[in-house]
Amino acid sequence: MANVPADLRYTKDHEYLKPSGKAGVYLVGITDYAQGELGDIVFLDLPKPGAKFKAHDTFGSIEAVKAVSDLYCPVAGEVVEVNPALEGDPAIVNRDAFGDGWMIKLKVAAESDVAALLDAAAYGKLLSGN
Repeated sequence: MANVPADLRYTKDHEYLKPSGKAGVYLVGITDYAQGELGDIVFLDLPKPGAKFKAHDTFGSIEAVKAVSDLYCPVAGEVVEVNPALEGDPAIVNRDAFGDGWMIKLKVAAESDVAALLDAAAYGKLLSGN
């Protein structure tokens, strides 16, 4: 079973939002389940700070040995930072999806959108097919 931290919010597309410690700013990445399904990650195409996205817009792509997949923005917001460590070592996502493997910091347009995402229990049900 994939790791599903209780304090995060999730999308049906297997992205997560994690509080950054700064009001209204969240770390965005892919879940442990998603990195496991993709396999060895070899390249990430991520946006520049200042880019704005609506909920479910494609904000980048992730390339693994097996496949290339789009990355979807969980909620509307503006990118305030991109994880610089991933440029030289995209496999950090495989090793630590919920920690050092975050992809972007997003200043969300509305906190209420975060609350509308799946909680850990609902995401766990999605993964188990129930």
